[in-house]
Amino acid sequence: MPNLKIILYVLFFTTLAQYGVSQNRVPVRIAVAGLSHGHNRSVLNRIHDSVINVVGIYEPNIELASRLALQYKVDQSLFYTDLNTMLDKTKPEGVLGIGTTFDHLTLVEACAPRHIPVMVEKPLAVSKKHVEEIAMLAKKYNSIVLTNYESAWYPTTEKAFQLSADSSFMGKVRKVVVHDGHMGPKEIQVMPEFFEWLTDPVLNGGGALMDFGCYGANLMTYLMKGELPTSVTAITRNFRPDVYSKVDDEATIILTYPTTQCIIEASWNWSYNRKDMEIYGEFGSAITDNNKAMRIRGEDEVEHHIVVTPEETNTYTDPIKYFADVILKKIAVPKFGLYSLENNIIVIKILEAAKKSSRLGKTVKMKS
Repeated sequence: MPNLKIILYVLFFTTLAQYGVSQNRVPVRIAVAGLSHGHNRSVLNRIHDSVINVVGIYEPNIELASRLALQYKVDQSLFYTDLNTMLDKTKPEGVLGIGTTFDHLTLVEACAPRHIPVMVEKPLAVSKKHVEEIAMLAKKYNSIVLTNYESAWYPTTEKAFQLSADSSFMGKVRKVVVHDGHMGPKEIQVMPEFFEWLTDPVLNGGGALMDFGCYGANLMTYLMKGELPTSVTAITRNFRPDVYSKVDDEATIILTYPTTQCIIEASWNWSYNRKDMEIYGEFGSAITDNNKAMRIRGEDEVEHHIVVTPEETNTYTDPIKYFADVILKKIAVPKFGLYSLENNIIVIKILEAAKKSSRLGKTVKMKS
């Protein structure tokens, strides 16, 4: 008769393998493409940890690469000035795009044929043309392309959507208001390389409209399960042309759906940092104040202040861990989820329509 301990041992580790877990699994091999985005610190602070092992960093700006290598004590041998050379030599399991938004297409062009998953910083692309090419490449090579948003890390985001789906708590959702932004790139003192492309209409695709309008479009697309708005109306302003001479620093976008309206307020003119959302139903509401605190109101019309935990909503507060678990097939990306390609294709279509609406001074009808 077989030894019971051996049988249990085999069953236990077979089960772990089915879920992509191994007792000896080394951190995921990750490469970095570009360092000119301010979120570079999120990776450079953890070159080697229990989740990832950074095997290569592509950055054509040698001065920037050298400065950051010294600042974060990163081995110079990790740096490359050619993207394809880095990919071929280091053979990463995934790539984090932390350069300009314009460069996201080039990154997917390099990674998709090699079947290397990619996660870029929001937004996914600078234009509808770029996003269509990214979508084509992802489909052709069955390649993973994700987009990282800070609001995706917030337990309150998921809690608000859970409540909005509970018809007994809120009824049908009628209005959503999303506020995103800060005092401005110059005012919060982003690094020079980031400021240079963030305020460039080609490399960023616009100003505050692209930088922070994408959050509201992303959240609303998730809430509406991928439904396109029927129309988009946008007004952009440039209140500080002396600082932001080429792009807008203020944008208000109205998305109209058959039974719902969303107002997106994206700005580089807030007096403080904000990423918050208000969802109003027929008789209830959910307002996220930050990543943990929110206010809810049901039929009793009493406002309740609650604190939401990651465990309660099963939220990944570490986007790099999320990316690693997608690569390891521990989790699947929900269709129209906040990180998903399907969602972010729609985001860019909405932003493109918003730019057109602002330019023409009229509402733009959306086509499926």
